[in-house]
Amino acid sequence: MSDEAPQDAPTTPALAALAATNLTYEVVRTRRASSVDEAASLRGIPASALLKTLVVRRGENDYVFVLVPGDRVLDWPRLRAHLGVRRVSLPDATEAQAVTGYERGAITPFGAIRSLPVVADASISAEGDVSLGGGDHGVSVRVDASALLEELGAAIADVARPV
Repeated sequence: MSDEAPQDAPTTPALAALAATNLTYEVVRTRRASSVDEAASLRGIPASALLKTLVVRRGENDYVFVLVPGDRVLDWPRLRAHLGVRRVSLPDATEAQAVTGYERGAITPFGAIRSLPVVADASISAEGDVSLGGGDHGVSVRVDASALLEELGAAIADVARPV
């Protein structure tokens, strides 16, 4: 008998939240990566299919999740324009964890302690699978992009640019 958890066992709030959805997904466990390229390689996907989940402050006690493919970076002016605000910022690591329940590098919209709106970059292909964090370092999920964006009720907007 193995002492490792089965691949689909809810071991993080994100995995427990995913289990409560109708999404079909695969849990992927790897060692902790030190870069987007390394994470994509460990997951066996191109960087464009790896979704970074950023928590962004758009006002006092007002946050949104932003999904950005690994081969792109947030375009701050575009995000501000989409959100209709003059200023947005990234909270520091302590504030991000207080808002989401997750450490930086493991933030995901699933199972976060606060339900936040989700903005997904328009470059995310609605065809095929993407990978996003599973709520802990080295834990990710592979899921159909279209189903993911629908489940999250994500607003699709052009908010990122190529690296």
